[in-house]
Formats: sequence, structure tokens, C-alpha cells
Amino acid sequence: MPTTLETVLTALLARLQPLSALTLRDDVLLERIPAAGLIILRDGQPGEPEVTLSPLRYHYQHRAELEVVVQTGTGRASAFDDLIAAIGVALEADRTLAGLCDWVEPEAPASVDLPIEGAAALKAAVISVVLHYTTTSPLG
Repeated sequence: MPTTLETVLTALLARLQPLSALTLRDDVLLERIPAAGLIILRDGQPGEPEVTLSPLRYHYQHRAELEVVVQTGTGRASAFDDLIAAIGVALEADRTLAGLCDWVEPEAPASVDLPIEGAAALKAAVISVVLHYTTTSPLG
């Protein structure tokens, strides 16, 4: 039986997979970026939970990360912005991941241009996604 953490991360990945960009989990950066872009979900860190007693519950604000990458010639900034906006719409459409999570809160993207020798530069960003969830065990 999967842990609450694994269930929440799997639901987050499933929420992002219908987007036009290729969506992966904890994978390496691909040698070739698909035309629609690439999203890599990184599991991140759960941080210290708040603990309540009677009944015992662990309340996490887990910080997962989305690495978002686009590589195109002209219109790269627009394609990147469209992908970031699509991620926002996907997350806002179901802030509880079908009730598996108390709340999902993306933070503003930290973007950067990555030069590639002999190719168009990559436009990339890391988006932290805070997953608020409660579990009965500190192991998940």
C-alpha cells in the first residue's frame, strides 16, 4: 500500500500529464526537448511536520519542484509562458488533487536561460509546489 506522500505525488503527476508538454517524474533532463516542452516533477522535501495529538496526525507542507524546460527558436518566450500558464490552470482546477491533499499551492517560477552550444538556448524554470497533507505516520 503506497504512503500518503507517494499517493499525493502520483496524483500531482497525473494532474500534469494531460498538458501538451512531456511530463516525467525524477528523471534526467532529456538530450532533446520535445517541441511542446518538458516538465520534470522532483519529489522534493517534506520538511518538519506539525504534530497534533489525540488522534495523532502529522501535517506536512511538502515542497515538490517542477522543472519546466522549453527549447524552440522563435516564439520561445511565448511557448514558455503558455506552458507556465497551463500548469497554473491545471493546478487551480483541483487544489486538493481529488481530496488526497488539503491544498496545492504553486509558487512563482524562478526562470533562467540556459545556453546550449550549437543549438537554441533552453528557457527553464523551477516552480516549487507546496503540498499540504496530513498523515498518521511520519513515514508517509
